[in-house]
Amino acid sequence: MAIAKAERLMNLALCLLGARRPLTKRELRASIEAYVEAFGPGEGWEGAPGNEESFSRMFERDKDDLRELGLVIDTVDNLDGETAYVARRDSNRLPPITLDAAEATALGLAARVWQQARLAAAASGALQKLHAAGGMPSGTLPEQGGERQLGTLEPHIPAREAAFEPLMLACRDRRPVVFDYRKSNAARSEKRHVEPWTLECWRGHWYLAGWDRERRAERVFRLSRITGPVRSRAGAFTAPVPDQVTVREAVERWAGEGATGTARIRLREGAGYPLRARALHTRALGDGWDELEIPYGHGLDAWLVEFGPDVVVLEPAELRADVIDRLRAVAKG
Repeated sequence: MAIAKAERLMNLALCLLGARRPLTKRELRASIEAYVEAFGPGEGWEGAPGNEESFSRMFERDKDDLRELGLVIDTVDNLDGETAYVARRDSNRLPPITLDAAEATALGLAARVWQQARLAAAASGALQKLHAAGGMPSGTLPEQGGERQLGTLEPHIPAREAAFEPLMLACRDRRPVVFDYRKSNAARSEKRHVEPWTLECWRGHWYLAGWDRERRAERVFRLSRITGPVRSRAGAFTAPVPDQVTVREAVERWAGEGATGTARIRLREGAGYPLRARALHTRALGDGWDELEIPYGHGLDAWLVEFGPDVVVLEPAELRADVIDRLRAVAKG
C-alpha cells in the first residue's frame, strides 16, 4: 500500500473512531487533509470540475478498504436526514487476550527467535504490551537485573545475510525479485529472476524457495550465495504458489539426503564434520586421512565440492567424475 493512501486511511479511521457523533461525507471531506488537498474543502469550492464525483469515488473506496481491514463502520441518518458514518469503539475493540503459561512461554520464545532481524523490536514491543495488558500470566517474564527475561532457554535463528530482510518482505508482499547468484560449482555469479515463496533455516543456513522465471521451474537458493543487492520488481507472479512449499525436503535432496546408495570418500583429519556426522562407517587410514562411507543421493557431488581439497571421492565412479567436472568448471572460471 502506498504511504499516501495508508496515511489517508489512518486519518479517516481515527476521525471516525474519535468523533462524538456520526459524521457526514461532507464533514469528513473538510476534516481530512488529504481530501482537502485533492478536492478542496467542500461544496461550493471553485476548483476543478468533477471534484464532487471524484471525491465520492475515493471516499467509497477508502470506506470499503477500512471495512476489509476489519473496521466496523455503521451508516446512520442524522437529525437533518443526511447519511452519516461512525465507527463505534465498542464495536471495534478486540476481546481481552488471555494466555495460559504454556502459550505465553511459546509466544515469548518465538519473539526471541528474531533477535538479529528487523522484527526484533516489534516482537519485543508486542510482548511487553501483552504483559502490560494482563494477557501474560505472572511469572512468564520474571524480573532479573531490572529487566524482564524469558528464562535461560533463549533460542534464536541467525539472519546475518544482507539478502534476508528484502527477501522476507518480498515473500510477504508477493513481489518478484532479481539478484546475482553463484552456484557452488561456478566461479562467477549469474542473474536470477525469481518469484519468492518462502524462507527456511536448515542446519544453520537460510534458503529461499521460489519460481525461477528463466528456468521455468521451482528452485531453492542458499542466501549465503547471493551476491550483491536483492532488487524488487513490479508485476504479479506468473506461476501459482504451492499450498505447501517443502524447502527442507528440496535442500535435503540437493545435499544427498535422499540417499539411494552409499559412497566411499577420503576425508582429511579434523575436517568435514557435517560429513562425519552422516557417516555410516569411519576408518582411520593414517597420514592425516580417514575413510568414510556416507549415504549417496542426488546432489551429493555439489555438496562434496564445497569441502575442496579435504575430500577425495573413491567410489562410485560416476560420483567421482561428477565432482572432478565441477572442480574443473571452477578452475576454468
